[in-house]
Amino acid sequence: MKLRRVPIDTYRENVAFMRRDCPLCRSQGFRALSKVRVSVGGRELTAVLNISDLPLVGHDEIGLCLYAFDKLGLPEGTEVEVSHPRPTYSVQHIKDKLAGRRLTPAQFDEIVADIVHDRYSKVELTSFVIACASNRLDTDEIIALTRSMARHGRSLDWRAPMVVDKHCIGGLPGNRTTMIVVPIVATYGLCIPKTSSRAITSPAGTADTMEVLADVNLSFEDMRRVVEGEHGVIAWGGALDLSPADDVIIQVERPLSIDSEGQMIASILSKKKAAGATHVLLDVPVGPTAKVKTRKYAERLKVLFEAVGSTVGLVVKVVLTDGSQPVGNGIGPLLEAEDVLRVLENAPDAPRDLKEKAIFLAGRVLEFSPEIGAGQGERIAREILESGGALERFNRIRRAQGWREPPARSPVFADIRSERSGMVRAINNELIAQTAKLAGSQAAPRAGVLLLRKIGDRVAGGEPLFRIYAEHEAELGFATAFIADVGNPVTVG
Repeated sequence: MKLRRVPIDTYRENVAFMRRDCPLCRSQGFRALSKVRVSVGGRELTAVLNISDLPLVGHDEIGLCLYAFDKLGLPEGTEVEVSHPRPTYSVQHIKDKLAGRRLTPAQFDEIVADIVHDRYSKVELTSFVIACASNRLDTDEIIALTRSMARHGRSLDWRAPMVVDKHCIGGLPGNRTTMIVVPIVATYGLCIPKTSSRAITSPAGTADTMEVLADVNLSFEDMRRVVEGEHGVIAWGGALDLSPADDVIIQVERPLSIDSEGQMIASILSKKKAAGATHVLLDVPVGPTAKVKTRKYAERLKVLFEAVGSTVGLVVKVVLTDGSQPVGNGIGPLLEAEDVLRVLENAPDAPRDLKEKAIFLAGRVLEFSPEIGAGQGERIAREILESGGALERFNRIRRAQGWREPPARSPVFADIRSERSGMVRAINNELIAQTAKLAGSQAAPRAGVLLLRKIGDRVAGGEPLFRIYAEHEAELGFATAFIADVGNPVTVG
């Protein structure tokens, strides 16, 4: 059959299109949602079939969505073979895990290989995510999954004896410390090539926020150029084929807002291993409305992260931090970028909590260096930040990556006001994050939430507690309606 490009965005899912009255479709027994194999000259992919009664494609054509067409990389009109795919035997392993049975390293390897080669439908992928979430992976299973995910994909080599990294497990709005830690650590001279993610369950990822200020879609060659000149970089990891199975799994986790323990550990550590890190500092915020709600569970994660990291060849240190409220004032790419710049510029109105946490984390990263004694890192980090050295380095990194000027704030906003006078007693991280997402922060950089009060601040009745920004009135309406339904995320008493 001849290949046809169908201009439909399926968001990283391979989808094929055939006519219902296509002779091959009828003779081979293809039905809607069947999986088909498209191959030619050593290239192949598996896609989920959609049947059309409309003339999207000709009788002798198979259409591929934008994602699948680009992935196959062949021009329109190419003669391709269309057939039933080979059976995906690893689906049985998913069924075993759903039944509560342990999986072996070989079974995880088969699953990950099939994920990377797009042999699973979204239903099968969802089954795997649910199986791991509902039947907790033990330590050996997490190690096996981590190794498999790191092995199937590209591995970076920075040709440096020590490559440091810092990562937060998420669950805390704002908290954009990475963009401050990287220039501090790079100024000292340690190699810190940071590959960051986009928003999964959060209002914004580090890559989304950095993209407001610089290009993050860098090739490995571009990253190496920046790192060789500046010792640090902040790029989107999704462009580098690092642990690609994780990128596919995230497609399922995002709409379900699932981030299970075993997959979270495997996801983070496989990416760090593939990205060439040797030493990793992990920030685990703990709070009643954070991802990790109790100190006991945080301690469990600390043990698991450090044990799994050691087994796969990483030096991992975990720090437990305050997750009782968002860090910084902005939640959403532009608003978080503004916070970062104010901290780096040592502005009087810079969010103090973001500054102090960034200094603490940068200090712990610096202490990976054998030249810095325990407890000395924070002092060095503070000196680098307050001297202006971190700002200078950050601006050099921005220029090397491709400088971007941040846009003005959106004129579409609404203030949420306090109904009483008193003191801010609590801020619900989950509700604030959901408000920012409903306002459009995961797709529109100017959307989000600006906190005007934090825990411990006094407020008078009628004064604003936070401001919701959106790109469009409809999204602003979604966010304000959500607040009306669930109540104010900021508790005053």
